[in-house]
Amino acid sequence: MSNVQTLPLAEPVQDAPCCPPITSAGLSEADAARMAVMFKALADPVRLRLFSRVAAHEGGEACVCDIQDVGVSQSTVSHHLKKLREAGLLSSERRGTWVYYRVEPGVLAAMAGMLAAAAG
Repeated sequence: MSNVQTLPLAEPVQDAPCCPPITSAGLSEADAARMAVMFKALADPVRLRLFSRVAAHEGGEACVCDIQDVGVSQSTVSHHLKKLREAGLLSSERRGTWVYYRVEPGVLAAMAGMLAAAAG
């Protein structure tokens, strides 16, 4: 019998951008709120470093044991990773004593699409 426990993943982010590009028109209240949550989560330097380490990790997912050396305590790392999960940027899965993180599908493309300059 395995002692591996799988945690439910957050509802996946769709591959299409969540919001129209900023340059396409004025943002609706709902689109602005969604964007603000994502960018607020990334506005902290430690969170940005953790997100970057997960996104750049070989295989598309990273064990917390491989990314936690960012100059803060383990409990602070856990707090920041929780904020990234709550913002819909990361998902996680517990395997034994470790938690593995991955960037939610479509998040990077959606964020880039929101910031895309108008063609012209």
